Amino acid sequence: MQRTYGWVIVAVGMVSTCIGIGSLMSLGVFLQPIAQAMGWSRAGVSSAAMIGFICMALGSIGWGILSDRFGARVVVLSGGTLLGCGLAAASQSESLLAFQMFFGGGVGFACGSIYVPLTTAAASWFTRNRSIAVALVSAGMGLGSTVIGPLSRVLIDAYDWRSAMLSLAFVAWGIILPGALLLRKAPTEEVRPQQATVSVTANMTAGQALRTPQFAALALANFACCAAHSGPIFHMVSYAVDCGVSAMSAVTVFSAAGFAGLGGRLLFGAIADRVGARHVLVGGLAMQALSISLYPFARDTVSLTALAVLFGMSYGGVMPIYALLVREYFASRIMGTVFGAVSMTATFGMAIGPVAGGWLFDRFGGYVWLYVASCAIGVAAVAIAATVRPPKQDMTVGLRPSVA
Repeated sequence: MQRTYGWVIVAVGMVSTCIGIGSLMSLGVFLQPIAQAMGWSRAGVSSAAMIGFICMALGSIGWGILSDRFGARVVVLSGGTLLGCGLAAASQSESLLAFQMFFGGGVGFACGSIYVPLTTAAASWFTRNRSIAVALVSAGMGLGSTVIGPLSRVLIDAYDWRSAMLSLAFVAWGIILPGALLLRKAPTEEVRPQQATVSVTANMTAGQALRTPQFAALALANFACCAAHSGPIFHMVSYAVDCGVSAMSAVTVFSAAGFAGLGGRLLFGAIADRVGARHVLVGGLAMQALSISLYPFARDTVSLTALAVLFGMSYGGVMPIYALLVREYFASRIMGTVFGAVSMTATFGMAIGPVAGGWLFDRFGGYVWLYVASCAIGVAAVAIAATVRPPKQDMTVGLRPSVA
């Protein structure tokens, strides 16, 4: 039972991440209905996503530190409760400021309690199957677009945006909170001096780790990666509708990207086991920049769906690679803090795209300049990722054997 329980942790992580991150990303589906019903600008509504990602960023490192200290169960229970409260309060907002505060602040901060602690928890349970375990938890982010996006669209069409968002609150409470009760800490690490060689960072404190060039390169690459893809993801539905695609078909395009992201995470994780995570990171980021550059040329359902698959596979595939490199370079006892800091930096990047895309649309009447800027940032992400280097391997310490 102990050897297989790690997969329960992975399942909880995957489902919780799907609901949490999916709820935040679903604002792209709510964008037009809210703007039309409330008379708010796209930039104004998009600002809630920017605030959400900033709050998620600030929360990521704090929740990560708490997960290192108290474990994932307490953190996810707290965050799941806050997530439902934020969605419920946002659904009843009568002013743009209140909506930005409840959705951006409440939902965004709550999401920081889900991805980082659950990725850290999954990584701590595995040695041999770590790439797949981390990829599956990260896949919940892609499933969020595939599941929560269409669900939101169906609820909006059947009722209205307020009822749809309130329903997501009950989904969060009803699934994340019971799932959090299943979380357990991994078995205690066993020391076996001849088993493996790990990095000189093994005995570092979290503060020392945050001053290493490995952390700086990973954080900056993740920032640029997320700054590049956040705008195209968030405005994907609106762009498709503006191209003449029906609202439901536009959500299908959005779902295709999420589903491709799921496949990309598993595929890239498997390739990383064979050729190394660093090489996969650089290749995946190059694929992401290329796919973004093609968006201005996609104007119908078929071309948008095909491009969404390529784009989703690239941005989804690289996401778990950062966690794998953090776990490879740093000790498990500080992974929550270090990965939380990497994710915090990345989420600041995620905050740029939604509001920048909304502003560029309002300013120029289209999304072409969003894709030009996003592609340029994506190229910068490739250049930064190419500088990532592992620390010197000169310290022999034990690692516990695989428990799953």
